Amino acid sequence: MTSTGRISQSAFDGSRLRVILLLDLYEGAQQQFLDAYELMCNQVASVPGHISDQLCQSIENPSQWLITSEWESAPPFLAWVNSEEHVETVRPMHSCVRDTRSMRYSILRETSPNQPRGPKAAKAGMQVEARVGDGVARHALTFTVKPGSESKVAEILAGYSSPQAQVDDTTRLRRTSLFMHGNRVVRAVEVEGDLLAALRHVARQPEVRAVEEAINPYLEQDRDLTDPDSARVFFTRAALPAVHHVVSGRKAPADLRRHALYYPAKRGSGMELARLLAHQDEAAADDPKSPVHSSTVFQRDDIVVRLIDIEGELDSDPVASLGLKGAKKSAELERLLDGAAIGVEGSLGTERNVNRLLSHADMMPITDRSSADS
Repeated sequence: MTSTGRISQSAFDGSRLRVILLLDLYEGAQQQFLDAYELMCNQVASVPGHISDQLCQSIENPSQWLITSEWESAPPFLAWVNSEEHVETVRPMHSCVRDTRSMRYSILRETSPNQPRGPKAAKAGMQVEARVGDGVARHALTFTVKPGSESKVAEILAGYSSPQAQVDDTTRLRRTSLFMHGNRVVRAVEVEGDLLAALRHVARQPEVRAVEEAINPYLEQDRDLTDPDSARVFFTRAALPAVHHVVSGRKAPADLRRHALYYPAKRGSGMELARLLAHQDEAAADDPKSPVHSSTVFQRDDIVVRLIDIEGELDSDPVASLGLKGAKKSAELERLLDGAAIGVEGSLGTERNVNRLLSHADMMPITDRSSADS
């Protein structure tokens, strides 16, 4: 249950997930789309956590289609939708579809003729309590640049002019934060309103297009943003979804500072590591002594990034900054973390290794801009 005043958004509540995909097809592409859909269905049916799906066509506009799917919970869907297998599975649809929009919902209530209505009817696989949000959608992109080009890329990313923050009457780009860890770039955005509309708006801005073109020669993964298919594949692979967000119910201190921490997981342990950090941040949000005021955990495959707004310096309370507070938590993190990837060997139960982990995990800030800066 969410504590009074605390904001919590999470993929880890254990409820079943409903995914809705709205599609606008090119005229004459219906049969090609149906063939691609049948191929996709056969592959998705064997994905762990998938329950069912349904294909619908609009009775008002035959070019508008709807795909809904149900999953046991959000984590298996996120693992699937962010995988290379998914990228290849949906590729045949690209030439059929003019536009798409994806929405994900946890199932809160369900009614049927033999089931009474109301909150008491909630059962296993359903979200018990409604979460309290703040009207903000969060998303991140991550990609790597060629070794040796890090300083040049940082200079380009730090120097661009901010795009217009107001997208339309209901959507506003609230904040953009960029960080680097070695040759990995992470760009996190906060949007009031429609996330997809904001991302498309930003992508069309001349300042942003110029920056994207300027860093193209330094990317490890080639892309051509003038080619819709190349751009779609790049941004699909670069997506780093927010799987958990929590804000303390306490009044925000005036001296909050934003940091990003990079946690490379052992192979296959990314989701479990993200879940551990999410649980730790839930506890921190209820701890009046915690310096961590808010946290967002982003995860894709074995890449986990934790964006925190913290009071004071990171190293004033390394354990809280890393999300290690509590008995046995360091051992759990040690089990899931690829410590060698960031220069930590041995137990995280020692002060020396905790400080070393914090030093290596702390990402270099490039720029942090709010809408007030635009």
